[in-house]
Amino acid sequence: MMFVHEPLPFVHNSFLLNSIAFLLTIFRVQFITLCEADASSDTEIIKKLLGKGYDWRVRPPGINLTAKGSHGPVVVNVNMLIRSISKIDDVNMEYSVQLTFRESWVDGRLAYGLPGDNKPDFLILTAGQQIWMPDSFFQNEKQAQKHMIDKPNVLIRIHKDGQILYSVRISLVLSCPMHLQYYPMDVQTCLIDLASYAYTDNDIEYRWKETDPVQLKDGLNSSLPSFQLNNVSTTYCTSKTNTGTYSCLRTVLELRRQFSYYLLQLYIPSTMLVIVSWVSFWLDRTAVPARVTLGVTTLLTMTTQASGINAKLPPVSYTKAIDVWIGACLTFIFGALLEFAWVTYISSRNFAKSAATTRSEPRTGSLILANQQVMIPPTTIDFRSNNSETEVWVKRREFDDAAELLVLGNRRNPNRINWLQRWLRKSCVVSWVRQQLEPADSAKRADLISRLLFPLCFLGFNVLYWTNYSQYQVSGPR
Repeated sequence: MMFVHEPLPFVHNSFLLNSIAFLLTIFRVQFITLCEADASSDTEIIKKLLGKGYDWRVRPPGINLTAKGSHGPVVVNVNMLIRSISKIDDVNMEYSVQLTFRESWVDGRLAYGLPGDNKPDFLILTAGQQIWMPDSFFQNEKQAQKHMIDKPNVLIRIHKDGQILYSVRISLVLSCPMHLQYYPMDVQTCLIDLASYAYTDNDIEYRWKETDPVQLKDGLNSSLPSFQLNNVSTTYCTSKTNTGTYSCLRTVLELRRQFSYYLLQLYIPSTMLVIVSWVSFWLDRTAVPARVTLGVTTLLTMTTQASGINAKLPPVSYTKAIDVWIGACLTFIFGALLEFAWVTYISSRNFAKSAATTRSEPRTGSLILANQQVMIPPTTIDFRSNNSETEVWVKRREFDDAAELLVLGNRRNPNRINWLQRWLRKSCVVSWVRQQLEPADSAKRADLISRLLFPLCFLGFNVLYWTNYSQYQVSGPR
């Protein structure tokens, strides 16, 4: 009887695991070898491209031939990503921008393969490997810096067909001439001009990338505290100097100033100051300290506020919208102060005249008729307007005539005395109303007129002001 010995299960599994481990080791070694070969292949290609036959100081030939048969200018395609816009300075007329600047061109001397071959699609150069690059610069740049953290933010990529991509992240301080006639309801146009420093348009021709020449980072508007980016457009410009004509690219940024800040910090407070200055029209004419303090305080406060606003602006030769507003507010406040001075002067003059009349013709009286005391309206009638006495004297003849009428009336018809008294009182009221309209009471009349005239004039000014300047805020630059 024969017995067949089957292999134990654990022996079979151990052999399988060892085989898999051996295959993985071989694959790893081959993979590392291939990677090293690829790396050495990239390095060899770069060394070959940048060898003795390549001079990075000489520009590459252009793609298109000119009419004279020579190669045309190198075409440089440009696009950029605007990362942030900050520190828009009205005084120095400049603004700061951070962007990723990209430009690409073709250098046939650096082509190393054809589409479909086994060579890498592109090669990345390091900082020490030099190739020819356009000498691009920003014409309206004041300050500039490249970002070096953690490594230099620069990319140089060479494609198979010799196309070069250069990308760099930079921060710029650019000049932006501003027109402040409509400040703070203005719309400013700031530019980013790019051109070649040494090569004329016969050597370099700048072109915008066909799709998305200027891109904006998400949330860019939130980085502008006092402006809103309305529109970004691109165009071409030509820079002509004594040394030649240079190709130029221009980015146009339309920035609209945020008006809400100035509404809360300037227009509403100044309007309240003007209204507070009108309170003096309702105060007593004799309350000199209160009216003087109110007028001077509002005037100084408005002047301080105007100085703070103008400190944020450059000294310009033309009138700004904010100058018109501040000037009008100062005029209304100063006008209220002048009105008080005039009222005080007129009141003092009228009081002096009344005092002189009082000393020369004092007169009061009453009549006792037929065992009955009948009170005649006093010949001295005290009208108190704003707690200052204005004495209206009835002439002696008018008093005598009134007394005679009462005596005769009492004899003929005692019931008529009440009617005559009412008539005399009415006559005195009519006389008082007339007195209010005469120059003798022009001081009080000035306060009454000012209570209505100043608000109406300020309202009319607001209608004209906002009708004129708000159109610019809606329509944009003209």
